[in-house]
Amino acid sequence: MNRFPRIAPWMGLAFAAAFCMAGCHQKQTPTITDVSASTAGSQDQSAADQGPDPAAANEAPASEDAAPSGQSYTTQAPPPEQASSAPAPDEADYSEQPTETASEPPPALPEYQQPPPPGDGYIWQPGYWGWGPSGYYWVPGAWVEPPYEDALWTPGYWGFYGGRYLFFPGHWGQYIGFYGGINYGFGYLGLGYEGGYWRSGHFFYNRVYNNVNTRVVHNVYSYNAGNRGYVNRQGNGPRASFHGGTGGVQARPRSSDAAAWRQPTAPRMNTQVQYARSFQSNRGQLATVNHGRPNTAATSRPIAADHNVKPVVHGSQRGTRPQQHR
Repeated sequence: MNRFPRIAPWMGLAFAAAFCMAGCHQKQTPTITDVSASTAGSQDQSAADQGPDPAAANEAPASEDAAPSGQSYTTQAPPPEQASSAPAPDEADYSEQPTETASEPPPALPEYQQPPPPGDGYIWQPGYWGWGPSGYYWVPGAWVEPPYEDALWTPGYWGFYGGRYLFFPGHWGQYIGFYGGINYGFGYLGLGYEGGYWRSGHFFYNRVYNNVNTRVVHNVYSYNAGNRGYVNRQGNGPRASFHGGTGGVQARPRSSDAAAWRQPTAPRMNTQVQYARSFQSNRGQLATVNHGRPNTAATSRPIAADHNVKPVVHGSQRGTRPQQHR
């Protein structure tokens, strides 16, 4: 008696199940493993392996770079006569007017942890050294509600020009501009911004560089941009907090930085100015007291938006600049 017809249907079902499992496995999309901001670029997939960088949209289109593409910045200082005579960024037309002047360089940037964003649409403002009657004080990093949709924050920075240290306060715009080549971390690697990008009115956060609670923030992705800018994270060199001069970051602005400044931008909001001033007289924030280790390096309290701040065309397109808060 031939038993094959009786078992043939079961063999067919088993073969079909095995084929389905194999096919489903092949369709699974590989994921990019998240890495910490301090080790981005030293492990995991290279930028080329991950495909196009979504945050490339943060940089203004430019025909060519003023500096070689992918250049790493160094701390080698130019001769004193060159450093003191270097033109200020506002003369090169890629930054706002300076608002503070100091006779000594700011301390190194401290290491600190970033709090998670309080919700979708907040932009990270990295901590920085401000200048007041008692000298340098640390303005903690904070999440900021942008003044208008699709706005990105170009951080302020200290630069050494004409024998003095000048502070350029930063601005809002559709693109990221020049911020001295300073590696503030959390996506601000010295040039451009890898912390996230805007798409269709929503901000998408890069988990490689941001501390994101996905139960609160839902638009996330992972992209390791590597060491695109000046390397001054843990163990890789000094955390220089200023541009130019002895010990400062020797970074050249790119044509995309100038193109970003020629686009409509807006000055920092009054809420940002008030936030910074609230730490001016806090002893724990003074460099002379904390010796470079501020009591509060970052805060989870977000900075509210000032929706009266609007982008305007300025600079070489009008011959005037937007009024800055002083």
